Amino acid sequence: MIKFKVKEFIYLILYLSLFIMVEIYLKNIRCYSYHGCLNEESVIGSQYLVNLWVKGFLGESAQSDELKDAIDYVVLNKIVKEEMSVASKLLEAVAKRILTRILKEDNRVKEVNVMVSKLSPPINGDVESVSIKLSQKR
Repeated sequence: MIKFKVKEFIYLILYLSLFIMVEIYLKNIRCYSYHGCLNEESVIGSQYLVNLWVKGFLGESAQSDELKDAIDYVVLNKIVKEEMSVASKLLEAVAKRILTRILKEDNRVKEVNVMVSKLSPPINGDVESVSIKLSQKR
């Protein structure tokens, strides 16, 4: 049987906690944007909902209780809002920009899933929304 001293055991637990995964969800981020292939969409715009899920290492944030040690959901929301403000023809292009930026700006993030939904899309039918979902792992 392996014997640990209390101090060594505490250090081991703290070290292992660096590798605990955390999942963060941002649900229904509301945006008004100008995405679409129709000329009217780039002029009139429409309502969008973005759902974001990221997974990454908890790191020291649980012990330090400091924002600098955490994956900051305020920053994640800011990235979504900024990328949604850049007009694109396809929702896939917007979602890909969101994925790429999050992985570029925070090395603790290991996986990103984003779903972009256009509310009341201009298609011939009574459709509440159309959505695309993209995922990427580091």
